[in-house]
Amino acid sequence: MGAGRKDVGIILSSAGHLHSILTSLRAACPIPSQLSPYADDVQKWLVAELPLDAPTRELLGSAGFARYAGRLYPDASEADLRILTALFTWFFLVDDACDGPDRTGLDEIRALRDAAVALLRGGVRLRHPGLAGPLRRLLVSAWREPHRRMPARWRLRFADAVAHHLDGTWQEAVNKATGHVPGVEEYVELRRATSAAYVSYPLVEFVSGRPLPDAVYHHPRLGQLRDIGNDLLSWYNDIASLDRDAASSGGHNLVLALATAHHVPVPTAVDLAAERWHESMRRFVSLRATVPSFGPALDPAVTAHLDGVARAVRGTIDWTMESARYAVSGR
Repeated sequence: MGAGRKDVGIILSSAGHLHSILTSLRAACPIPSQLSPYADDVQKWLVAELPLDAPTRELLGSAGFARYAGRLYPDASEADLRILTALFTWFFLVDDACDGPDRTGLDEIRALRDAAVALLRGGVRLRHPGLAGPLRRLLVSAWREPHRRMPARWRLRFADAVAHHLDGTWQEAVNKATGHVPGVEEYVELRRATSAAYVSYPLVEFVSGRPLPDAVYHHPRLGQLRDIGNDLLSWYNDIASLDRDAASSGGHNLVLALATAHHVPVPTAVDLAAERWHESMRRFVSLRATVPSFGPALDPAVTAHLDGVARAVRGTIDWTMESARYAVSGR
């Protein structure tokens, strides 16, 4: 407990350094910033209309999830942006329930995972004891239109991504319960699951209405770009949430993992994380330039998909700097 407080003190004393790093990474990001013209109206709808209690509504109002969705999917119609925002809200509420100070137990996390995946795979009428109340109503409402519009192969792909994300959430909870602190590479792999970025990528196809064939979606080069894009947004988020994570993450943060692995102070590890981010961004840009053609019928959908991966990186950066959820803009 004492060591944890000491680490937090070190981090808080370097708040200006954190803000400087976050600002410099945002400036170095070559992906253009975008925002849906419907984002603010959908944010008002989110707070007013979703079936949630007053404290949760207040939280949603300050977090700005509609602006996050609007940055990732700037071309979505207003109706689709409402769906996307509801889905984003569901994932953030689940994250808070599984990772907050009064976090859900391991059995409940596993039951929630099984219930959500069963609903996504089997239809909104399916009931499961692991998912009830506002969380069930929110997911049912948000899933209804994607289920209606999208083909079965896409629905299964989305459900698999959700299963992977919630498996990662469960594993992180197990690690914290048992005191296991992951090494750097173990953490990077787990973070790719807990970030939910892999869930956001298929939603590009929902917005465009052009789902990719499985063989194209799982092409190795596209998979590499999704992995790197996931790392870029996750590591930026780790730097932004470092103060909080130092007290509660059990070492599940890239900066903390690097500090332990390299036996360096946390401020030095922040610089190491930033260097790793820059290297990955250079690789992302380089690899994207080598994506092969899949033919005139598929290339526009592939381009839209990769644009979506890139927007997830830039959108996370911009939203992190403006959202009260991280409170970094005033540092």
